[in-house]
Amino acid sequence: MGAAEVFIPITFFVMIGLVFISRGEIGKAIAHAIRVNATDEDEGGTPLREELAELRRELEQVRLELAETHERLDFTERMLAQGRPPEKLPGGER
Repeated sequence: MGAAEVFIPITFFVMIGLVFISRGEIGKAIAHAIRVNATDEDEGGTPLREELAELRRELEQVRLELAETHERLDFTERMLAQGRPPEKLPGGER
């Protein structure tokens, strides 16, 4: 038997199996999932996508705050590294 003689019956049985699956509950679930995804994309997104977008905005805000904190820490380290003697408050000696 050649490759084509084996391929044709395999293709036939696979197609029959796909028809039974598509007509059953699994096929209905797949069709429903496709339908829901198609309508969600038209409406602007699902709640999960909106939540993901909100989390991305919050993450960007946290990154900005962390960068500002690093700048402040660097400034503080530079000030401490200068090693200046502490200045006395006026009126401290009696």
